[in-house]
Amino acid sequence: MEIKDSVAVVTGGASGIGEAVVKHLIRCGARVAVVDLEQKNIDRVITEIRQQGGDAIGVWADVTSESDTARFINETVSTFGKLNLAVTCAGIIRDGTLLSLDKETGHVSKKLSFEKWKAVIDIDLTGTFLTLRDAAEAMVNGGWEGLLVPISSVNKVGQIGQLNYSSAKAAIELMPKIIIGEFLMRGIHNIRCVGIAPGYTETSLLTGMNQEALKAILADVHIGRLIKPEEIADMIGYCMTNHALNATTIEITGGLCYSHGIAK
Repeated sequence: MEIKDSVAVVTGGASGIGEAVVKHLIRCGARVAVVDLEQKNIDRVITEIRQQGGDAIGVWADVTSESDTARFINETVSTFGKLNLAVTCAGIIRDGTLLSLDKETGHVSKKLSFEKWKAVIDIDLTGTFLTLRDAAEAMVNGGWEGLLVPISSVNKVGQIGQLNYSSAKAAIELMPKIIIGEFLMRGIHNIRCVGIAPGYTETSLLTGMNQEALKAILADVHIGRLIKPEEIADMIGYCMTNHALNATTIEITGGLCYSHGIAK
């Protein structure tokens, strides 16, 4: 599948990894629907794309809403006439341990709130499910060659303080295997699914953190730096053109290792 003249929808496409994916696809000649919850960021990205001669639309949407998902998929198809790629970059982090103890009594003083659990599961996991489901439906009904790209994380292996996030990303890692197994069973051969699991990435969340803490993180990364969002975007572009990549999740971490140990 060629990137040029393809049509993509990217959730979380107005910042971070999603924005990098959008702009990479545009540079390669794709047309893109930028889906996000922040209208200000949508407007900025669309303006920048159009100033460079790219073809994109911006769609405000809540990925946890079935009606919003149906709307942005339909708007993409009605605007560009087809759909070939769906990338689910929309996601949040709400960290916290399951329990916190009072130092004096040893009793539980705080629990991971249901609100933090639900927010991450709703956006990261349910939002991914809805986007992939409705994008696949459009591709099947339209008869278009397609690729589904759910975004997992290297922390799918389990990260202390991220029970909600790691649970969502572990589930997302499994999606390509299950989806493609079902497609084979149903005789759907024009759509592939490849997950991407980034490591620590050069986004505002990390570049703006305490620099000593960042230095400690990078000590366990073999290449000694954060992954660039553009490198993730380039990998997604490669997945479009290499049809042997299917039913799997690819880690792109720069060689993230356990402290003084083997790679994660």
